[in-house]
Amino acid sequence: MKVYTKKEFASKCKECKEWSFTKNGIRRNLSFDNFVEAFGFLTKVAIMAEKASHHPEIKNVYNKVTITLTTHDAGGVTKKDINLAKEIDNLL
Repeated sequence: MKVYTKKEFASKCKECKEWSFTKNGIRRNLSFDNFVEAFGFLTKVAIMAEKASHHPEIKNVYNKVTITLTTHDAGGVTKKDINLAKEIDNLL
């Protein structure tokens, strides 16, 4: 499975401007009005991730959510991460 560099990620996912490239993944920070909205969003993300069999690292503190995507068995960002990032963005 092809692992993308930061430059390749940027060209493959031009609409992913809110995602930052990290050492081994891509990350997005989100804010919601309250905990219930944040948790509701995460429930939808969980269902999408399960269907894709690709599970993100998620951190939720009250109304703040951080999602990190990486393909662990490939050791970095792959098409799986880009596809899930786009799906997550479409929820917003």
